[in-house]
Amino acid sequence: MLAVKNLTGASTIFNREVRLMGNRFEISLVANDHIWALARIDSAISEINRVEKLLSTFNEDSSINAINRNAGVQPVRVDAETFRIIDRAIQISSLTDGSFDITYNAVNTDADDMYPPVAIAPAKKLKKKIILTNYTNVVLNFDAQTVFLKNKGMRIGFGAISRGYAADRAKYILQMEGVSSGVINAGGDLLTWGLQPDNTPWTIATADPSQANQPYAAVNISNMAVATSYNTEKYTSINNIKAKTDINPENGFPVSKIESVSVITPGAELADAMATPIIAMGVNAGLYLINKLNQIACIIVDDHARVYTSKNISVMM
Repeated sequence: MLAVKNLTGASTIFNREVRLMGNRFEISLVANDHIWALARIDSAISEINRVEKLLSTFNEDSSINAINRNAGVQPVRVDAETFRIIDRAIQISSLTDGSFDITYNAVNTDADDMYPPVAIAPAKKLKKKIILTNYTNVVLNFDAQTVFLKNKGMRIGFGAISRGYAADRAKYILQMEGVSSGVINAGGDLLTWGLQPDNTPWTIATADPSQANQPYAAVNISNMAVATSYNTEKYTSINNIKAKTDINPENGFPVSKIESVSVITPGAELADAMATPIIAMGVNAGLYLINKLNQIACIIVDDHARVYTSKNISVMM
């Protein structure tokens, strides 16, 4: 537990860094009492561990594994919390035209991988891939509270949003226990509420000093979440010359010239879900989508360090 003293007032920022859900979580609280702050952070950690167990595919007893085991067999009744998360994920998939998708193919069992002489035609392989990795093949029954994956071999997983959802839940627990201000840094994605000890808003730089050199470091993020996704550099060999490019691994075509996308919303789950799809969409389509939505903004940086922002947000350069 670290305490960062604020010289202008009685409040102090207490923080603790832990490894949770395979990521670095740093929980920072504005408080006056060390023992009280430590107990609150313990509560937040317990909640994050609960969410990890709920959504993990490594937990044999989880609802997610039950759904996956019954893919193409029968619907599975799940708890209300899991059902709502899946429902929200499908809505985001629809919103992004499938750029965000919690479905995936469990294993590659194509005949051409097992028995090369009887290779499957490319069109047939593509059709099978679409069947197994397509959010529209997840069937929700709201009355029975069941989830059904239409095809055998389909799976769902929450790697893209579980961290954000866990941060949202931890914030909720902290607020319920009386924490009026704080920051949850979940692997570089930020969730803030309240004000700093000097009564100034949280900015990206104050919430995460490692991002102080970013062009958007001074953006006010009090009571907001920020999730940043980076475009992994891909290389292609042309005449034995390695050239830098951004390639979509699904179809082999260039994706965009985006270097990073930061999505700002009131909740970490939505921010987490939207950041990576914007990279796949590109600058124009990404900004168009964000500008149509309420209570969400984004900052895009391209490979020439040019900054693009959605409406109602400005970055001082």
